[in-house]
Amino acid sequence: MTSSLTDRVALEAGTTTVDQPLLAVLKGERRDPPPMWLMRQAGRYLPEYRALRAIKGGFLDMAYDPAAASEITLQPLKRFAFDGAILFSDILIVPHAIGQELTFVAGEGPRLAPPLSNASLEGLQPVLERLAPIWATVARVKAQLAPETTFLGFAGSPWTVATYMVAGQGSREQAEARSLAYQDPGKFAAIIARIEAITVDYLSGQVDAGVDAVQLFDSWAGSLAPAEFERWVIAPTARIVEAFRARHPDTPIIGFPKGAGGKLRAYAAETGVDAIGLDETVDPDWANRELPATLPVQGNLDPLALIAGGETLERAVKRILDAFSGRPHIFNLGHGIQQTTPIAHVERLVDLVKGAA
Repeated sequence: MTSSLTDRVALEAGTTTVDQPLLAVLKGERRDPPPMWLMRQAGRYLPEYRALRAIKGGFLDMAYDPAAASEITLQPLKRFAFDGAILFSDILIVPHAIGQELTFVAGEGPRLAPPLSNASLEGLQPVLERLAPIWATVARVKAQLAPETTFLGFAGSPWTVATYMVAGQGSREQAEARSLAYQDPGKFAAIIARIEAITVDYLSGQVDAGVDAVQLFDSWAGSLAPAEFERWVIAPTARIVEAFRARHPDTPIIGFPKGAGGKLRAYAAETGVDAIGLDETVDPDWANRELPATLPVQGNLDPLALIAGGETLERAVKRILDAFSGRPHIFNLGHGIQQTTPIAHVERLVDLVKGAA
């Protein structure tokens, strides 16, 4: 394993600074083996999560309960040798704080009311106190987290959050948001601006409460045409990065524009993020060749390869590790871990990445 003097265990003013491999990679180092965490690692594939949910109630009840949310955040760290903990929460906390009502319908997913496709943004009354329980969760987790584990906060990127706010629910094609952005770009820009402002405050509060780095999830970035991608993904992300960095210059930001494909080069060049998450559709050899050599990348195992296990998993892991062997790399999935993922396959993945295979 390689490391710099500043990231090794060192004494500073009488206190001990503990090495965090994942944080070191986000700051540009190459580590062997690469550090790892998994998107949605705190969640439904774990029996302990399902047991707690049966006691505590629905998803939103748990997300707003700092005791439950902190326990869920820490659950995967008790099973697996992950180098990062990801805050248990949801990207729709931001529109909830902006003033939309948020509910989760069993078997159908989240609902936001009123949908902004035919309602006024100005009619919403911000409820910023809805952010406070999330910050309280961060503080509880930080107090219990092993010092070598990097704590990751997150928020949804403006485009993806806006798709839910406009339609009032998730959509595979994001047609309502895309149509509004074309037909009334002024209204859509106002929605994006409101999301940006709350997001900077939300992420800043997470850092103040204890996270070490943050990730911006743009799960629906791939649905946009190139010019719209520039306008509604790259530009808002760049503004968030600039404003956030003014407050927290030493806190790394991971951008995850799922489905961006060839637009990843422009995203890397123009947003200013410190690292880029790659979804499972990105060829790792292409990414290694086309993205800046010093830019940390994260990813990008197909979640279904993890479910398949066996030789399929081994081949996929090897290809990713080989492709990124010469650059800063965080091993992760290309999207969230799925509910039916066997625990034994996650254990095998950790062994493969950590070199115990």
